[in-house]
Amino acid sequence: MSEPFSVPVTVRGYETDVQGHLNQSVYLNYAEHARWSLLHAAGISQSALTGTGVGPVALETTIRYIRELLAGDEVEVTCAFDWGSGKTFRIEQTVRKTDGTVAAEITAVGGILDLRERRLVADPAKVFKELATDPGLFGL
Repeated sequence: MSEPFSVPVTVRGYETDVQGHLNQSVYLNYAEHARWSLLHAAGISQSALTGTGVGPVALETTIRYIRELLAGDEVEVTCAFDWGSGKTFRIEQTVRKTDGTVAAEITAVGGILDLRERRLVADPAKVFKELATDPGLFGL
């Protein structure tokens, strides 16, 4: 597994629910933001992906809520790829407050879709390695 990449996020008031804590769906937005930030940092843009006829797809996402987040809380959202073998890969993410408290753990299974064939590519790590200017961020 790669070393975790992280991005800072501040919980905004409009992202909270009636109990005053971060709405459950927003955790998915934070996770997605961290994943795209990692791709961008590694030198992969959305246009580069689609320009080569592929795109990332989410196949499964699990969120484990541990501690609540409130408006104004500052967090780091990590992202680490675990390639394994085959057509899919895992992404492990943690939402952690600046004091070290873990608020949530997110595990996702993804793949790279061939946009013409509408099937997963056989080696998603190869695709990222070829497109990235810094494949080390993916542990490649």
